Amino acid sequence: MRAILALLLLLAFPAHAEWRISDPWPAPAETADIKPLDVSFASTSPFSPADLGRAEPTTAQARLFLPPGTHAPRSLPAVIMLHGSGGVLWARELTYGAQLARMGVAALVIDSFAPRRDRATTFIERLLEITESMVLADAYAGLAFLAERPEIDPGRVVLAGFSYGAMSTMYAMQKQVAEKLAPSGLRFAGHVAFYGPCIARFEDKRTTGAPLLMLYGSSDELIDPERCREIADDMRAGSSSVETIVYSGGVHQWDGGAPLRPIGRLLNPCRFVVAPDGTVRDDRTSLTMTGPLFRKISLFLCVENRPYMMGADAEIRVLSNRDFGRFLTRVFSRQE
Repeated sequence: MRAILALLLLLAFPAHAEWRISDPWPAPAETADIKPLDVSFASTSPFSPADLGRAEPTTAQARLFLPPGTHAPRSLPAVIMLHGSGGVLWARELTYGAQLARMGVAALVIDSFAPRRDRATTFIERLLEITESMVLADAYAGLAFLAERPEIDPGRVVLAGFSYGAMSTMYAMQKQVAEKLAPSGLRFAGHVAFYGPCIARFEDKRTTGAPLLMLYGSSDELIDPERCREIADDMRAGSSSVETIVYSGGVHQWDGGAPLRPIGRLLNPCRFVVAPDGTVRDDRTSLTMTGPLFRKISLFLCVENRPYMMGADAEIRVLSNRDFGRFLTRVFSRQE
């Protein structure tokens, strides 16, 4: 009986038939019926990598986009998305979530700011109090959450991040991070960093072996190309393949929906090093980032006090959709 049921499921749900990424991606009218589910799951709030695996508990909040219809067990690949310093955006994470669901890919959009409002509410406060390590903890907690859902294939989950979230997406590749946050052995199948500043280098260069796709614009002042090349080389040395795609003339956050304008302060001069025990130090001053005060001091000393340009670019979004889709198709197509 079980064999017959399995055969019927295979006939009803052909392997990898539902998640093929289209080009161009679905238009808004094609995703109007895709409604996300509000979900929550257990996470933690480590201030730095040194606190991974032993931080206070937090209840993570997210929105889950599922493809319409009924799905065979372990048939759906998934993407987890980590937002930027401005939070979850309708034009970005929520639009991508619905588009991916229409193409047969589950999408989990994590809001790392929402459960930590007692720590910070303003833009600057959030950057000082809600750290990349907390976003990292939410990412791996989201992976564990998806692994418990019967329709999700836990071996085909990609982590994608935007700007601030892209930094966490790249840090999540480090083996020392994965071992602390997912001792069970769960790992992401791939990582995608949208315009992520290249700030921290890990002394322990070992990675999980998953591939990385780095996307940024040639006119994005938050990106230091040389520093990104160094970090990409570190990851290659640690056993991951890295592909970097640079969009000519692109500035920061081409998919955020906002018009072109100057904003924020330049973070790209900052240089941090993460030791094997998770300790973070400023490479220039040797200050150890042990709490909000030292984080504030370190950032004050390295951030350049002038804005950078940010703005939507529909043409680059089409290109990044294509490149993101090709990466997902390649990763999801791998037979383990």
